[in-house]
Amino acid sequence: MGSSSSLSTRLLALALSVSLLFTSSSGHGHSWDPYTDKAKMNHHDGPMLTGNVKLALMWYGDCGKDIKNTMRNFIKSLELPGKDHLQPQVTRWWEVVESYQAMMPGAKPGKSPKIKVEVVKQLTNKSYKHGKVLTLQAHIPILIEELTKGDTNVLPVIVAARDVSIQGLCNGKCADHLLTEDPKPSPYIIVGNPETECPEECGWPFVPAKPGSKGPVLKPPSGNMAADAMVIAFASALADAVTNPMGNGIYHENSATPMGPAAVCKGIFGPGAAPGNPGKVQTDPKTGGNFNAHGNKSKRFLLPAIWNPATKACWTL
Repeated sequence: MGSSSSLSTRLLALALSVSLLFTSSSGHGHSWDPYTDKAKMNHHDGPMLTGNVKLALMWYGDCGKDIKNTMRNFIKSLELPGKDHLQPQVTRWWEVVESYQAMMPGAKPGKSPKIKVEVVKQLTNKSYKHGKVLTLQAHIPILIEELTKGDTNVLPVIVAARDVSIQGLCNGKCADHLLTEDPKPSPYIIVGNPETECPEECGWPFVPAKPGSKGPVLKPPSGNMAADAMVIAFASALADAVTNPMGNGIYHENSATPMGPAAVCKGIFGPGAAPGNPGKVQTDPKTGGNFNAHGNKSKRFLLPAIWNPATKACWTL
């Protein structure tokens, strides 16, 4: 999403044949096992989002200040390292996403250019104007129009409150990257809230994955389970949206669904990860919160593993 051109201008020519539903940017992939299967990311002739990625956030329902502040701090941390310079930084995680630009035709050798992500607009809807069950066909397009007012320079992000359900989430997905309908399809992101919606799946690893699970349960670094779990889901969807905005960019061709850099590594947060075990991460000695990345304003985050083009394998901070 460059600073001098809109999404529709840059992407429309490559999007006309793309259907509405680009399947799961943060889902399981059904037959995919991230612990044993080896992904192979390929470029499928479509674009990436580069330059300036301008986000328009809609907080649908009463999302609360913890969720808002945690997600906004994560977004700022993609570019702004903490002043204390503790390692590793969120910026390092984002550099791996930026490195996907080297897979694009005509890419110049050396370090990939920066991709700046910033929030340029926010809208809060506490009135539940469109109800508490949002469908992709009836409600999301209306919310996007209310949020963007037709501005094709922005990437819409719809964030749900704890008492809101969004169609397609909680079925192997905690957030997703999708496309609006023709004639001018463009990408957007939806993020679910795991407080009451599928906490065992989308609240993990801050809640037990399922009854009888033997893996450790981590403590959220911010102290708010929903906020930190939503950062994980949003980070996954954002990475997939940037590398494959129109469904024909860079992804792994799984037999069940195309999978992006976070989806192929779902459930991995540190070395030694295994089913039900997120892997080895750090612990804040003061709060007991578990994290693997330092960010802006001394905030800490737990970020998902992503597929690294340099090592051709899942990678964590």
